[in-house]
Amino acid sequence: MGSSSKDDTGSDGDTSSRDTPPSNSSLFSEGERVLAYHGPCIYEAKVQKAELRKKEWRYYVHYLGWNKNWDEWVGVDRLLKHTEENVMKQQALQKKQGADRSSKSGRSAQTKQKSSTDVKVEKEDIKSYVAKGKKRKSDSGTEKDNVSVEKLVKIQIPSTLKKQLVDDWEFVNQQDKLVKLPRSPNVDDILTKYLQYRSKKDGMMTDSIGEILKGIRCYFDKALPVMLLYKKERQQYHDLVVDNVSPSTIYGAEHLLRLFVKLPELLAYVNIEDETLIRLQQKMIDFLKFMQKNQSTFFLSAYDGSRVSEGKGKGKDE
Repeated sequence: MGSSSKDDTGSDGDTSSRDTPPSNSSLFSEGERVLAYHGPCIYEAKVQKAELRKKEWRYYVHYLGWNKNWDEWVGVDRLLKHTEENVMKQQALQKKQGADRSSKSGRSAQTKQKSSTDVKVEKEDIKSYVAKGKKRKSDSGTEKDNVSVEKLVKIQIPSTLKKQLVDDWEFVNQQDKLVKLPRSPNVDDILTKYLQYRSKKDGMMTDSIGEILKGIRCYFDKALPVMLLYKKERQQYHDLVVDNVSPSTIYGAEHLLRLFVKLPELLAYVNIEDETLIRLQQKMIDFLKFMQKNQSTFFLSAYDGSRVSEGKGKGKDE
């Protein structure tokens, strides 16, 4: 991927097959409706701002139908004109990727499925730690009937961690690499380090933080095999997570970060008081800032290329 600058979450053109426009002319204009790459899929978006930075145009985009905390600066290599041809390209990519979190119908169907299966299993274990919300499609105000509650847990993911998520997807799905397991530090280690960090900073051990971290661990162990793995990682999971071993002792920051992308959707099914909801949201944001602060030590800079090719992992159309 490209620059490590805080607002540069996309690659800076070295992998793009499209021509870079002249430095003095912007290819996209403010207010223009576009198609934008984010991870494995293409999303409808709107250009909010366009700025010329170091002889390259950067665009601040809002993904239509998504919360504003996903707004970000991207390069021209992440954007497509909103044409019929590119819309067809978007639809073909959605179909190839199983329409995971990409189309409106896909998000709706996915939410319904989880409400009747995964979330029902997890609800009893996490009801003490999590908050009520509504599904991710909140900006448009539609599809509310699928979720009975109206509160949304907004979890602001720092821009450098968003870039980490995109890199993570590319390592596994485009470069056929896996996170080398077991990880050190693992999820348990990271949660313990955060508890120590907060205790030292606050000067005391708070029960509420301990309970929230206990809930995150429980949630991670249950959610990992159901929704936090890519197809190419499933065999690795079955090989390593045996004899009732907790995934939180084997996996690390890479997979833990994926959980925070899913949390707003999953927490929509569990009720808790508004005051507790606000505190929970603040704690989650603080935890992500802690992960960002320790990003260089918590996350791998490169993945292992030897494991995927051993099994069925070759081929992107699985």
